[in-house]
Amino acid sequence: MSKQKVAFIGLGVMGYPMAGHLARAGYQTRVYNRTTAKAEKWCKEYGGDFATTPREAAEGADFVFVCVGNDDDLRSVVFGDDGALAGCGDNAILVDHTTASANVAREIAAEAKVPFLDAPVSGGQAGAENGVLTVMMGGEQAAFDAAKPVIMSYARAAELLGGTGAGQLTKMVNQICIAGLVQGLSEGLNFATRAGLDGHKVVDVISKGAAGSWQMENRAHTMLDDEFDFGFAVDWMRKDLGICLEESAKNGAELPITRIVNDYYGEVQEMGGGRWDTSSLIRRFTRK
Repeated sequence: MSKQKVAFIGLGVMGYPMAGHLARAGYQTRVYNRTTAKAEKWCKEYGGDFATTPREAAEGADFVFVCVGNDDDLRSVVFGDDGALAGCGDNAILVDHTTASANVAREIAAEAKVPFLDAPVSGGQAGAENGVLTVMMGGEQAAFDAAKPVIMSYARAAELLGGTGAGQLTKMVNQICIAGLVQGLSEGLNFATRAGLDGHKVVDVISKGAAGSWQMENRAHTMLDDEFDFGFAVDWMRKDLGICLEESAKNGAELPITRIVNDYYGEVQEMGGGRWDTSSLIRRFTRK
């Protein structure tokens, strides 16, 4: 049973189970959430304790994990008199799992007097609940080596991709690829249906060949059944793709398909689907 102390700031659909895995792995876990009721609920379920500020959560912790919504949320819990950095001891390591911009990662690294890792995750809510997330990290090797064994409490893979910001940039690549895959899958399934084919049988066949993907294996059948009340929300994907497009404007990378799909997700939001799973792109074709 580990005696290391960890803090986890942000108990959303991802952070709540991630912090739970840490507690179950034997780490002394203190949590913070803007909604105290959520922190209290977590403590009743996992047996840790909660703090009333990010600073309090970070005090005495060997590792401080953060998982919040966006750049501004991240700044609000990291900086300031009550922020996590104010509570970090000299030997702490700060790890941010928020999907955010590379710029804010560099801001934090410049301000922090402790090692910092930007470490966005992939795998969605199910991956967090099942402890099988993929973690993409940027920062120093020594900090990565120290943090990886702790992170593996809720991950199946964790890799250091480069210096500060590399984790966020890698997550952008991840979201760019997913956006194109989901749009292609939506078009293909809609084509199959309009051609009079049994979409489920089509998927069973083509998923064994070159067209196969995680999205096809895990989302094609629910897309055909018009089920979207699970998984990674459109609102979150729209936020992530916005970050990708902003970064591409800086580095000169062309993202024509990503830009189109981002607009398509905007249409899904207008349909009331902001909280639907990202596979709901197919609704653009099936809506009446």
